[in-house]
Amino acid sequence: MAMSPSSADLKASTAEEEAYLHLQSALRCGRYKPGDRLIPEEIANEIGMSRMPVREAFRRLASDGLVTLRPNRGCVVAGLTVDEIYETFEIRSVLEGLAVRLAMPEMNAETFEELDLLLDRMERSGQSGSSEWVPRHQEFHAYIYRLSGRPKLIRQISALHLVIEPYMRIWFDYVTKPLSARQEHENLIEALKSGDAAHAEEVMREHILGTAPLLTEYASPARR
Repeated sequence: MAMSPSSADLKASTAEEEAYLHLQSALRCGRYKPGDRLIPEEIANEIGMSRMPVREAFRRLASDGLVTLRPNRGCVVAGLTVDEIYETFEIRSVLEGLAVRLAMPEMNAETFEELDLLLDRMERSGQSGSSEWVPRHQEFHAYIYRLSGRPKLIRQISALHLVIEPYMRIWFDYVTKPLSARQEHENLIEALKSGDAAHAEEVMREHILGTAPLLTEYASPARR
């Protein structure tokens, strides 16, 4: 007979999740920069908990690729080189292209109405200069790849978005909004409407790969 988790176990799990989500949000928003050392005591005091859940959260963040655990320096915020940024977008292009191909049979008129709404929200955020453009952009992509119905694929794509988000925000800091974003995403929606899975997959891959050189320009150390 399986034993139920104790209240102490549940509290520890809840505290770890709280610490993980707190740090994940801070890293995604660029509060901590690549190379910054994360001090468990300081973070624990900030959240109002013991150090142990924070240390467990560090391990989860390391598996996400957001931090690095080093023997002498502890937990350090990970940073991507230009080559790693390109590689991340190359992997994203392949995985999201696959997701598009798998999602095509699930798409209908309601799908395209929702994509139009998501694109409008993204456009409004860009026009206002709001930092919400980045999460709105991710919502647009997430809506598509989640239609693939492949949990492991969805998790892998989501993890790549997490790793690249701080760099997306740096990029957005230097532009009022990506000038071609509206047209590119409209082109993607049209490709999805075509019913041609191979064509839609190629458009998605080209769309993602085309972002990499723009992003590396603004994410380079000289621009920080």
